[in-house]
Amino acid sequence: MKIGIADTMFARVNMAEAALKAVEQEKKSKGLEIQVERYTVPGFKDLPVACKRLFEDFNCDAVVALGWCGAEKIDEQCAHEANLGLMSVQIEAKKHILTAFFHETETNELEKQKKIAWNRAFDHALNAIALVKGKEELSQNAGQGVRQGYENAGEIEA
Repeated sequence: MKIGIADTMFARVNMAEAALKAVEQEKKSKGLEIQVERYTVPGFKDLPVACKRLFEDFNCDAVVALGWCGAEKIDEQCAHEANLGLMSVQIEAKKHILTAFFHETETNELEKQKKIAWNRAFDHALNAIALVKGKEELSQNAGQGVRQGYENAGEIEA
């Protein structure tokens, strides 16, 4: 299995480090053979090409796209545009891109920003591995209010 990690220089937290830790955890705890290809670009609008190259040039089975969105309206617009590009790449490749963007509008507290970005990148890397393992690997979590970056919302019980 080969997982791609596409990250940016604009991020204020080394989100790729979190994703790499998740991969190492899975390798050790489950004995999986996982190779990683990392591709770092300037900003999140560059992520679609990085992901496309990770699929086509480096034969990745899934990619985790990590980005940091500033607090300005233009930043949110650029994140949206980057997401559109990432969706196009994954549809064309017929492979998953798990997008883990942190938006500064989520909180002004720097420690919380770091924690959310780190957790989101870590959790999405685990999800990417699960998706490569099989289409039903995450089914046990369906309807459970599972989140990446925050505490889980939990299931609504009738």
